[in-house]
Amino acid sequence: METPPKRQAMGEKVLRYEAFISDVLHRDLQKVLDHRDKVYEELSKYLQLRNVIEHLQEANRSELHMQVDLGCNFFVDTVVSDTSRIYVAIGCGFFLELTLAEALKFIDHKSNLLTELSDSLTKDSMNIKAHIHMMLEGLRELQGLQDIPEKTHH
Repeated sequence: METPPKRQAMGEKVLRYEAFISDVLHRDLQKVLDHRDKVYEELSKYLQLRNVIEHLQEANRSELHMQVDLGCNFFVDTVVSDTSRIYVAIGCGFFLELTLAEALKFIDHKSNLLTELSDSLTKDSMNIKAHIHMMLEGLRELQGLQDIPEKTHH
């Protein structure tokens, strides 16, 4: 039989582990998932741009009439007089003037990089989830709890 000081020490350890899981691991997991969501949003924008460029190439028009959002859903009509070149945001507030073919090449390269980053973030999130699961299993053993029996399906 355990003495009260041992039981109290074990209770303190359990509380420290639970705090680590909730304060560190869950917070880290949320940061990784939020970062991955931002990467997915950026990837979506590049894929949308690719579709627009492909549509421009298929239409083969030298002039384009469109509406541009100036902000706060305030749109103005405009005419693009030369559709052979496009400005692409390359990061850090910089834009690069490219031909449509160059822009597609850039978008493919950028999409590949963003896909690799999202895959890496997914692996990181799976590692953090594994650490959480391992810590919870350790807590279960420390507290002497039994496994919850799984229901068999007949």
